[in-house]
Amino acid sequence: MKHVSLFLSLALLCLAPLFGEISLDYRLIFESGSSDHTLFWDIRLPRVLTAFFTGSVLALAGLVFQSVFRNPLTTPFTLGVASGATLGTAVAIVFLGGIAIYQYLLGFAGAIVSVAILFILSRSLKSTQTHTLLLAGIAMSFFYSAALMVLFYLSDFTQSYSIVRFTMGSLGVFGMEYVIPVMAVSLLFVALVRSYRHDLKLLLTSFEFAYLGGIDPGRTAMALLLISSAAVAVCVSVTGPIGFVGLIIPHIIQMIYRRSADTLIMPTFFYGGVFLVFCDLIARNLGTASDIPIGVITSFIGGPFFIYIILKRKRTHG
Repeated sequence: MKHVSLFLSLALLCLAPLFGEISLDYRLIFESGSSDHTLFWDIRLPRVLTAFFTGSVLALAGLVFQSVFRNPLTTPFTLGVASGATLGTAVAIVFLGGIAIYQYLLGFAGAIVSVAILFILSRSLKSTQTHTLLLAGIAMSFFYSAALMVLFYLSDFTQSYSIVRFTMGSLGVFGMEYVIPVMAVSLLFVALVRSYRHDLKLLLTSFEFAYLGGIDPGRTAMALLLISSAAVAVCVSVTGPIGFVGLIIPHIIQMIYRRSADTLIMPTFFYGGVFLVFCDLIARNLGTASDIPIGVITSFIGGPFFIYIILKRKRTHG
């Protein structure tokens, strides 16, 4: 089963750039100057790579969050990182003419400000108060949402439409300019999480057991949360918020492999990317006038799955 899923996933990744609303003449892909060459190398391939590495980051961040908080409903966006990026992008759209580079920069700045606030707050908390950090993230999300409503009020119709489109998520990048940062951050992120896998194993048992194992559980938990938030910040600044990936994939991987989370870092990273590539393939091939926003597809899949998790927890604990 695992070998079959791996083969199908690799096949999907290889074939995904070849399919879309516009048919490709495969003989012209390597012919510089042709429209097929531009479509494949500047639009389709960057889009698939962005989808893969963004999905990888979101899924792995979800695994980290659920492991640290020991809560299967916790997601990478819980600490307000996505809300901060959305607000920063909205500011660029309303006050800076919606220029793409300003949107990316202010979106990233908004997410990083959230991470910085969480970092400052984490230094004032006791080592076991990770749930207080969770509540602080939720409070920041509400604040950002209120500020976003003010920007909606100040914006015109075109600006409001642009903000709404960003909040739905988009993988519509052109060229490799924005793919490379996402790729680099995702590879650095998985390497850092793997370096913490022994500490993560101890945290999954209990904070007391982690102390006996020779680590500071609070410091380790905060480090993992901040590293994850920073990685998500980079992705969200490019693609917009894409929900449910960090919720769905860690659970599916744990159901398939039935192992401890510290041993599922690479499967979660890989299949998170595959999942978002699959969702993007659906979004690009529904025969609509334009691509369906990727966040809509993941929400359609993630919403029922979220309800399933809640019902499963109720049966388990009730």
